[in-house]
Amino acid sequence: MTENPESQKFETGKLKLKITLAADRNAVDPVVQSVMELVREVHCDPEKYDAIELALTEALANAVVHGAKADPSKIVECDVVANEDKSMLIVVRDPGTGFDPGQIPNPLRGESVYSDHGRGIFLINQLMDEVKFLKNGTEIHMIKK
Repeated sequence: MTENPESQKFETGKLKLKITLAADRNAVDPVVQSVMELVREVHCDPEKYDAIELALTEALANAVVHGAKADPSKIVECDVVANEDKSMLIVVRDPGTGFDPGQIPNPLRGESVYSDHGRGIFLINQLMDEVKFLKNGTEIHMIKK
């Protein structure tokens, strides 16, 4: 898959944050809080804070649990870039083998309605303005304008 043109405009973003974390569920919240500090620093619309926080939490949790199999010896990466127009690009990478996002069942249909998991990707797509999966699903690009 080619690089996302929308993502390319962030190459010259004004604020950048690069974080690596051990693939441990307990490491997710501190990373989310660090990113949210950057979001507030950029003065992104406060009405968007909750959406960004939940989408990031879901993306990191998926990377830790599914991509890295909750193996703390593996590393998950999170990059954040804010542009002058206060839009944000958040990228989460995991060391897994990837997945096909098109194969994730819709949690609003059929038996998936009763499942106790499988809503993270759906939520991310609902909460962010643009979502792309790259590198066979091991990398998610989320944009909030």
